Amino acid sequence: MMHTTVGWHVEMEFTEDDQHTKAAAMVRLPDGSEVRAHGHASRHRTDANQPRVGEEIAGARALNELAMQLLTKAHEEIDQASGRTSHPIHV
Repeated sequence: MMHTTVGWHVEMEFTEDDQHTKAAAMVRLPDGSEVRAHGHASRHRTDANQPRVGEEIAGARALNELAMQLLTKAHEEIDQASGRTSHPIHV
């Protein structure tokens, strides 16, 4: 049986106008550190105004950047703990 020992909460905030959506993502880790990332989406002038779609695209891009930062952080911590250069972590 598995037990949950920690939980992460990701916060997302969006700002929008008629053409652009920006997303800001943040996760606070159990050690108190925070990792933040941003994403964006732009609507072509001939596309229908669908704010939810812009949020999904901008949010996905912010979460992707957040994931890459977490992988880099983990990779650096592996190197620091082991005293050597480890193999890159790929998605």
